[in-house]
Amino acid sequence: MAVNQSYELPCGRDLDTVWDRLDEVGSGHADEHELTCPHCRTARESLLALREATQELVDEPDPVPPDLVGRIMSAVRAEVRRGQMLSLPTPEPGGVEVSEQAVAVILRYAADSAGGVRARRCRVRKAGVDSDGASVVEVELTLVVRLGNRDGGETLARVRERVVAAAAARVGLSLAKLDLLVEDVYEDGE
Repeated sequence: MAVNQSYELPCGRDLDTVWDRLDEVGSGHADEHELTCPHCRTARESLLALREATQELVDEPDPVPPDLVGRIMSAVRAEVRRGQMLSLPTPEPGGVEVSEQAVAVILRYAADSAGGVRARRCRVRKAGVDSDGASVVEVELTLVVRLGNRDGGETLARVRERVVAAAAARVGLSLAKLDLLVEDVYEDGE
């Protein structure tokens, strides 16, 4: 393995040469310069420490993060077509629009924060326009509920409250309709 940039040490030796000869010098095959030069010795020590640290990283790879699947699914959801554009209320003249998909991401996040449930799919569709010119939407949110959840009604009420609040406070939309569909259950650790 060679160092990408050429760097000359104060003694005139190239750092690439020191790197390439690490094993030879370590096995007793050093030339006179390598035995006596303080610049080469210092560079060799630094390169050996670098090689050792790199080998430790290779030998002990990071464990897979427990939320990896959730993060991947969030990215996949974000890549789906953005859908129709929705008008948002603005204090100034002019307009701001946001995609249905962007609103769906925010509403799924709000549902996930309720605890005991995970949002799967969220469909946002424009249902009309309010007096301020902002879109009014209908939302269908598909959920999975944690296995053993004994307060399903309270959990769904908490989801409904958080989704409605997020639509109004984070996006500026009002909901004409919010359908919550429980599709499946999950176990902790999934």
